Amino acid sequence: MTLFSDLKLDPKVLQAVAEAGYQTPTPIQAEAIPHALEGRDVLGIAQTGTGKTASFTLPMITRLANGRARARMPRSLVLAPTRELAAQVAENFDTYTKHLKLTKALLIGGVSFKEQDALIDRGVDVLIATPGRLLDHFERGKLLLTGVQIMVVDEADRMLDMGFIPDIERIFQLTPFTRQTLFFSATMAPEIERITNTFLSNPARVEVARQATTSENIEQKLMHFTPSRRERAFGEKRALLRHLIRQEGDACTNAIVFCNRKMDVDVVAKSLKAHGFNAAPIHGDLEQSQRMKTLDAFREGELRVLVASDVAARGLDIPAVSHVFNFDLPSHAEDYVHRIGRTGRAGRHGKAFSISIPADEKYLTAIESLIKQPIPRGDVPENLFDDSPDRGDHRQPRSRERSRDRGDKREPRRDDRRAERTEEVVAAVEETRREEAPRREERAERPHRHEERRDDRREPRRDERRDRRDNGPSVLGLGDHVPEFLTRSFATVLRATEAAIQANADADEAESA
Repeated sequence: MTLFSDLKLDPKVLQAVAEAGYQTPTPIQAEAIPHALEGRDVLGIAQTGTGKTASFTLPMITRLANGRARARMPRSLVLAPTRELAAQVAENFDTYTKHLKLTKALLIGGVSFKEQDALIDRGVDVLIATPGRLLDHFERGKLLLTGVQIMVVDEADRMLDMGFIPDIERIFQLTPFTRQTLFFSATMAPEIERITNTFLSNPARVEVARQATTSENIEQKLMHFTPSRRERAFGEKRALLRHLIRQEGDACTNAIVFCNRKMDVDVVAKSLKAHGFNAAPIHGDLEQSQRMKTLDAFREGELRVLVASDVAARGLDIPAVSHVFNFDLPSHAEDYVHRIGRTGRAGRHGKAFSISIPADEKYLTAIESLIKQPIPRGDVPENLFDDSPDRGDHRQPRSRERSRDRGDKREPRRDDRRAERTEEVVAAVEETRREEAPRREERAERPHRHEERRDDRREPRRDERRDRRDNGPSVLGLGDHVPEFLTRSFATVLRATEAAIQANADADEAESA
């Protein structure tokens, strides 16, 4: 069995490794470290949780132990896809360089440029950065990459997913051709393979596990159900998630819950907290200080449930995660492997539960095709959602018998009394109309005087004379038929309506008083 002491690392590095509690390297470490110490390019392919970070940090520290950094010219460069992973790599360097005088700088977003510039100006042996922030410093003229001796690209397939490949290619072109390159990835997409063929020189290929396979230490289970209604799916998934966490009991010491959307991360975290779970969200829209605070609380055991987007799916070294819950099946099948790889690390046993509905069928098919095995199905309790407060219409309707019994005893509501008063006013208006009907008919039959004089005075028009010759006497106005609405008087109706409005207002004011 290979030990760290057999890998020809610097004695001070071995001392730090022993103090950290490690004696036996993982397979990827045992195979990659000797090639890296020889100065060869390394292409490492291994699934999440196999210890890839130490595979490049330990040989880098050993090779950089002798030498001195110059201002604005780092001696080595580590590229990571996310701020959290970059910060984790920096913590590893702090752990393994405690007995060496090597300096480092962490260039990530959410931190002041001024503080980072001050570190670079003093000179650093190890520069750890995300691609975007690194190029920002370079374009501001604060950084030179011509002194890089060792370059590391960590989680290269995640870089591809996040659209960093053009930035990676540009950074490669800014570094010396004679550099040593250590390239690590969980999968080998065609684009990743193209980059390795372009920028790596005769690399030692180290592959310790079949690509896109899940660890045998992880017990997987799929909870599939059909929502009672489409709009209830989100609430019923939350109810099922709470059931699963409660069902695991004390065995679920801590857990990561993965959601596809940042908005859902916040909602699920709030829902868990409202039901008594110690939960907090983490995603890319949160402030960097808040994200690091949440991660630290989760690592230290102060936080039990971490609700995350895929920003936490890759590379985070939290070895003691007991459970992973996929609240949503990932849209990219590879992300399923990385998500559940957060548990079952370092030889521990882990559990991974995934929740799916019929709309996720295409994602489930892609995942099972990738991992080349079906995910075992679990049973969803039949009556789990009957009393769920997240269904949207969780309030129970009142029984008709109870409403009928109470209706005899309760006082009439304000709306009921107002309706009664309105009906009384309408009845009064109708009675007034009936009384005035004879007078309206009499006025309609009696012609106005000025119309009589005007008709006697004026000469008939040519059209009227033609009508008289052809069709008899002409018809003026509307003839014998007059629409009824023209004979109505609306003054009485308006007065009655105003009286009804005033009566309602007075009644409301009296009740309020």
